[in-house]
Amino acid sequence: MAENLRFDGRVVIVTGAGGGLGRSHALFFGSRGASVVVNDLGASHTGEGASSRAADVVVEEIRAAGGKAVANYDSVLDGDKIVETAMKAFGRLDIVINNAGILKDVSFARMTDEQWKLIFQVHVDGAYKVLKAAWPIFRQQKFGRIINTTSAAGIYGNFGQANYSAAKLALVGLTKTLALEGKKDNIHSNVIAPMAASRMTETVLPPDMLASLKPEMVTPLVAYLCHENTTENGSLFEVGAGFIGKLRWERTGGYGFPIDQTLQPEDVKAKWAEITNFEDGRATHPESTQESMESIMANFENKSKL
Repeated sequence: MAENLRFDGRVVIVTGAGGGLGRSHALFFGSRGASVVVNDLGASHTGEGASSRAADVVVEEIRAAGGKAVANYDSVLDGDKIVETAMKAFGRLDIVINNAGILKDVSFARMTDEQWKLIFQVHVDGAYKVLKAAWPIFRQQKFGRIINTTSAAGIYGNFGQANYSAAKLALVGLTKTLALEGKKDNIHSNVIAPMAASRMTETVLPPDMLASLKPEMVTPLVAYLCHENTTENGSLFEVGAGFIGKLRWERTGGYGFPIDQTLQPEDVKAKWAEITNFEDGRATHPESTQESMESIMANFENKSKL
């Protein structure tokens, strides 16, 4: 059996840690030596209400098991206060797990501006505010680990979740940019798309399925990605029910039209099968803006043969 991955001396913030995935993350890190800031506003899965009870219970569980933890009840929009809690209680901060989230499911035709804005505030602005406060600390100490939480809805879309899908994919872009900017300072950022029983999924999945989707089957990936010896950075993973898979973009080989001729929609139609063909062995997997530009740059030399 391999030696346990420990987090002794590390301080971790887990947002939305009063239940579900966040609770699982918080308990695990507490059991492996980390000091944990258990953040939870105590709201429902749709964002209503507030209560300190959810966070307090998790803190009590961690302490009862011999771990170190403090509660924080601030909104993620007050991310600086959450980070301040970590610094006041433990004097440092090493890991941020942005897990807090809410749902406002409604078809796009019926969606209000408020339903759109609220989802972005919690998921995107909330992650931003916590990370903005943590970033200078990470840079100064030359260490940081970040986990953002996206969703299959963000990757693939989902009926009735235009607001949630858009916000969740925004977190993928944020993660990838922070991975690039933080690399030189040993700040690694990764993003997970979990499927687990939670206050949100229990409203849409049957009980027998929820029983197999234990949050504890997601947390080990989070812990591995946050360990000081893990070098993975800027990656997206789907995880749930014991399955873990890494995702990447795939692009067809495409078709390059001569740049010295006028391009018409009829030309696009004529080559549509080639433009959209993933099966010809020419598909690529660009991993950066530079790589994504290579095919376009190469086509600068594509001129008609007169």
